[in-house]
Amino acid sequence: MERKLFHSVTLNLDKCKGCTTCIKHCPTEAIRVRFGKAYIIEDRCIDCGQCIRVCPHRAKSAVCDSFESLKNYRLTIALPAPSLYGQFNNLSDIGLVLTGLLRIGFDRVFEVAAAAEYLSDFTRRELLKNNSLPHPTISSACPACVRLIKHRFPELANHVLPFVAPVELAAVLARSKAVAETGLKPEEIGVFFISPCPAKVTASRLPIGISARVMDGVLSMTDVYTRLLPVLKTIGEPEITPQAGLTGIGWSVSGGEGSALLNGRYLAVDGIENVIKILEDLEDEKLPELDFIELNACTQGCVGGCLAVENPYVAKTRIRGLMKYLPVSRNKASALQDGTGKIQWQGSLESESRWALDSDMGAAMEKLLRINELANSLPGLDCGSCGAPTCRALAEDVVLGHASEEDCIFRMRERMQILSGGGEADADAYLPPPFRKCEEDRK
Repeated sequence: MERKLFHSVTLNLDKCKGCTTCIKHCPTEAIRVRFGKAYIIEDRCIDCGQCIRVCPHRAKSAVCDSFESLKNYRLTIALPAPSLYGQFNNLSDIGLVLTGLLRIGFDRVFEVAAAAEYLSDFTRRELLKNNSLPHPTISSACPACVRLIKHRFPELANHVLPFVAPVELAAVLARSKAVAETGLKPEEIGVFFISPCPAKVTASRLPIGISARVMDGVLSMTDVYTRLLPVLKTIGEPEITPQAGLTGIGWSVSGGEGSALLNGRYLAVDGIENVIKILEDLEDEKLPELDFIELNACTQGCVGGCLAVENPYVAKTRIRGLMKYLPVSRNKASALQDGTGKIQWQGSLESESRWALDSDMGAAMEKLLRINELANSLPGLDCGSCGAPTCRALAEDVVLGHASEEDCIFRMRERMQILSGGGEADADAYLPPPFRKCEEDRK
């Protein structure tokens, strides 16, 4: 049975001014502007958060859980993403942040970085075996990138590493450990992830590769940061010893996951536009020399998530400073009981192209020909005045019945010329200056 769609990225229509900024930055062309307001095409949204970053009116936001949710459980566990540590200036010990999480309401802390080290060790062993893993193997850690592959690059779905993300493994390990130590029922324990991006919020509700949720909630890193900041000033000595080394902490920045594999034949890509270009090259079989490809939708990796506070470049520098005094790793996959069962997906990644024009191949080809013909007849300026990001996107909308050719301002000029009964100069008088023709063009 198909699971109901959920999106963390939401739109506030009251704040939206219909400015078209978001449609020009959405990497999957999932946004349109109609009747003065933007709307999100849910099938195409991958919750990358790019529209949240660029919206000048703060009309886009990410829906996360609230701290009130902690009251619903007898015991609560915080899962801090390693990118959280890069948000604080002059932080000398990660243990201070972990202790601070206890002070703001959590009963326990389990580092996502520790789970990342288990995954790094397990993945390294599997790559060395050179068994059934695809070549090159694509990281499955970034849910925005995995969903992008699933829907826009379905032919590459079998290249994605069939392992759970660090946060999901951390949730499973944290809950099982708490059950064993406290005797509480699993449902009495609340496991909450502190997320730097909306894609991970969505993935917590609709996990990839596993059938059921393993987290009880996701808190915004911004929200947690504002609560932690005053508390950190009151902590003298940390009460918790960090569980992870530099290998796990390094996952928070671009290149950290790939370098942890100790294999020089890897490529680390950050920024969703760059990710799309690399996937296009991979689809064209231009990257045969690589063994592993690490993809991060956010600039500089998870430190660049739109729910983080600090500039990603500054946060990356702070992370590197913290890594200097840490051991290489504190966690090995061999220490996990039933490690394979906890790490590997329960099934394969199902490709679900949301870009299909029609379920019938013949009808889809016919629509594609009409789209190409109409796109070639449009001016090709990709100005966005029609409410679609590109002229080709408008052509697709027209063929699918979601728009009209006259939504194009140049087609409107032709219609106005006819209605005015005059020449091009009369029609141009009704158009904004950038779209008027000069005297030389009319001759």
